[in-house]
Amino acid sequence: MKVLFVVPPLAGHINPTVAVAAELTARGHEVAWTGPAEVLPPLLPTGATLIPSGERTGPGGYGALHGRWRDLRGAAALRFLWEEALIPLAHGMLPGVEAAVDAYAPDVLVADQQALAGAVVARRRGLPWVTSSTTTAEFTRPFAGFPKVAEWVKERIDGFLAASGAPGGWDPRFSDQLVLVFSTPELVGAGETWPEHYAFTGPALGARPSDGSSFPWRRLDPVRRRVLVSLGTLNREAGGRFYAAVLRAAERLADRVQLIVAAPADLVGDVRQDHVLLQEYVPQLALLPHLDAVVCHGGHNTVCEALAHGLPLVVAPVRDDQPIVAQQVAACGAGIRVHFGRPRADEVHTALSAVLDDPNHRRAARRVQASFAAAGGAVAAADRLEKLL
Repeated sequence: MKVLFVVPPLAGHINPTVAVAAELTARGHEVAWTGPAEVLPPLLPTGATLIPSGERTGPGGYGALHGRWRDLRGAAALRFLWEEALIPLAHGMLPGVEAAVDAYAPDVLVADQQALAGAVVARRRGLPWVTSSTTTAEFTRPFAGFPKVAEWVKERIDGFLAASGAPGGWDPRFSDQLVLVFSTPELVGAGETWPEHYAFTGPALGARPSDGSSFPWRRLDPVRRRVLVSLGTLNREAGGRFYAAVLRAAERLADRVQLIVAAPADLVGDVRQDHVLLQEYVPQLALLPHLDAVVCHGGHNTVCEALAHGLPLVVAPVRDDQPIVAQQVAACGAGIRVHFGRPRADEVHTALSAVLDDPNHRRAARRVQASFAAAGGAVAAADRLEKLL
């Protein structure tokens, strides 16, 4: 079987495909990726087959696009996501995905929810196609109380389909053959009913390009409880005030808590306290087994990776799907949501103390962890892909 992964230029959307691809390769299948070559190469395994698709998005490429999006919130962020990012990306990727199919001749396309071109090309070519769902926000009817917003999103999608010559009346975000959901109902919402072709596999975790060899492991405190503070790869530049609030909150816990802060030094400032370890980048998957809790922005990958290790969370959502993911964490009891835009040290201190000291949060995190383990991760995803053909 030859599998072509169609992905956007976002690390959190690419990482699960790398784990699934490794499992497929171990079983003797062939895999390749198509997406913006400006971003993908460092996120893929050494020697991976990459067939470029997606033109640079204006002057400065995807980096400049992110710079314009970084400080947006709410409706402005949603509008930017669709009008400036996803729809232009879909149009830009269409020719490259067509060429990738011609060059690679896949048996199945696995298209990320936010790489709409993959679904359109698959339908044009009559290829089996699968949705790779790396965020679960859209499974919770996020606009149920905002019908005009839901209609606006639908209009953007319908407009793309019409402009690309595809028939209307379907949603390229959701395959009718197989949807791989890298989570479980225990986190998304156990009361929902899902179609049989929705496969909740839990997170697909695998090796990352950084193996952690340069991380100062000896500086991890053997006595204090260790807490990772991370705003992911796309939100850290907007986090200056939030980092400051977390550091102030941790001062009162310095005798028993060590913070491992994943952030650029120019955003955090001069950190000399012995209970703070500042690193611009950390080997997150390798580090998680050594931690007691995580403070993060509510990115789906970071949340699921923390819960896969049974770690409770303090979640400060920034935009897009993050408020929904944060609500999922709070609703299942595995963590506490705090403010990002107006961070208060006392609020962060209370939340961090609670997730460290109240055993209920850790028990809830471990319940989700058990559901992830039972779901099967990359192995289960590969099983479902094999059964599709």
